[in-house]
Amino acid sequence: MAKMIHSMIRVLEEARSVEFYRQAFGLEVAQRVPFDGFTLIYLSNPETGFELELTVNAGRGEPYEPGNGYGHLAVSVEDLDAEHERFTGLGLPVGKLVDMQHGGKPFARFFFVTDPDGYKIEVIQRGGRFQ
Repeated sequence: MAKMIHSMIRVLEEARSVEFYRQAFGLEVAQRVPFDGFTLIYLSNPETGFELELTVNAGRGEPYEPGNGYGHLAVSVEDLDAEHERFTGLGLPVGKLVDMQHGGKPFARFFFVTDPDGYKIEVIQRGGRFQ
C-alpha cells in the first residue's frame, strides 16, 4: 500500500516561507538540500510523518501563480477557535470561520490562511474523518 510522504510547492523567498510555516503550523526545517539551480527544504513537525517540501529555484524574481489546478493543503488542529485567534494575532491573512453542514449535520469546521506565495491552507477542527 502506498504511503503519502510529502507535498511540494514552489516558493519565491525561502526565509519568508520557512518563517510563515514555522509560525502558523510549528513546522521546522527537517532537511535543506541545495542543488545547482534549486534548493529543496523539507518541513515537518512531530505531529505527523508527512512533510511539506518547499522548492526554491535560483534566479527566480517573479512570484509563482498557484493556477487553477491547485486547491489547498489541509492541516487539522485540536482547537480551531484558538488557532484562528493566534493566526489573527500574528497578522497572518486568515479567512472567516466556516461551519459546513452535510445532510443537515455538522461535517467540517474550518478557516483558510494564505501563505506568502498565495497558496491556500485549510485549517480544520480535528475530529471525525479529519484526524
